[in-house]
Amino acid sequence: MQTEHPIESSTPKPVLKQALPQAATPPARRSGWGRKLLLLAVVAGVGAGLYVYLKPAATSKDTTVQTVPTVAAAKVVRANVYEEVPIPAEFRPYVESELHAMVTGYVKNINVDFGDKVKAGQVLAILEVPELTDELNSAQAKQEQAVADYANAHLIYTRLVEVNQQHPKLVAQQDIDTALSKDSNSAAAIAAAKADVAKYQALLDYTKITAPFDGVITRRFVDPGALVQAGTSSDRSMPLVRVSDNYHLRLDFPVSVDYVQDVKVGQPVTVRVDSLGGKTYTGKIVRFADSVNDETRTMETEMEVENPDLEIVPGMYAVAMFKFNQHSGALTIPTQAVINPKDPTVNVINADNQIEARPVKLGVEMPDKYEVVSGLREGELVMVGNASQAHAGEKVEPKIVDEPTIP
Repeated sequence: MQTEHPIESSTPKPVLKQALPQAATPPARRSGWGRKLLLLAVVAGVGAGLYVYLKPAATSKDTTVQTVPTVAAAKVVRANVYEEVPIPAEFRPYVESELHAMVTGYVKNINVDFGDKVKAGQVLAILEVPELTDELNSAQAKQEQAVADYANAHLIYTRLVEVNQQHPKLVAQQDIDTALSKDSNSAAAIAAAKADVAKYQALLDYTKITAPFDGVITRRFVDPGALVQAGTSSDRSMPLVRVSDNYHLRLDFPVSVDYVQDVKVGQPVTVRVDSLGGKTYTGKIVRFADSVNDETRTMETEMEVENPDLEIVPGMYAVAMFKFNQHSGALTIPTQAVINPKDPTVNVINADNQIEARPVKLGVEMPDKYEVVSGLREGELVMVGNASQAHAGEKVEPKIVDEPTIP
């Protein structure tokens, strides 16, 4: 029998004894790290879930704010509308006169020059006519003689009448009649003498040239020493000065036959004077021709403009802004609210703040607004500005803007 088997089985090999401890160590280490990895995975999963849960809500909220644009809006309001056409015109004095002498004489004094401002009744020039003074003195002497003759003739007549009353038939009736005739003729001579005095006094007064109204001397024609003819004598007469009322001006402008039906007395008109930096003045129509010129097809219309500071000089050109087709209390919207004036449409903002494209019918067009004939109601909101900001059916947030005004 073999005796070697027990000895081999009871004595373990060194290799096997070292392998057993090495095989038992890795499982223990792997179990600790696994728990840590599992915990990290759970935390990451919970965080991802919360992120997924919370992110959609925030994103949805931000998207809602961004999809409701703010747009400019204006209310449909009532206003006075009109069309306006510029008409060229020129200022001229309200009255203008060239002053002539009423008598022939030499210029003794001339007290004004062109550009001087004068008042009504102010003496502008004095003429020298020596013979007029002599004739006036002669007439006055004749008047005094006539008065003395009348006093003598009247005394004789009254005495004869008294004697005849006290002693009838003592004085011949012929003597009484002769005395009465002299008395009457003397009275007539006084009247004639007074008339001559008044005539020569008037002619002497005509040697003073006075201003007929307040105004400005726009031209002076003569100097002292010049001989001037009476203005009524012939065409040779020369005026002394020209005076113009520049405080009150006329402005005539031709209104086209298309607008004559809108011309009314008292109608206000705005006038722009470009030579004064575009300054505007207001006046009223005071008269019109009520007849259309066959050649120009216009009607002459006149307004008056006050010029107390003489800022406007006659001869200046102006532009009369004539208003026609006037409507009061019309529905209006800003011009920026109309999308296409040829086929007018506006974006109405309804009660739900949604855009509603609506066609409208327009009337009078002004620089800043349109008259709305139909399609809108007073108080409704319309979008103004860029029409591409919002589209029909889209919800918006309206912001009311001030209606633009004409500068």
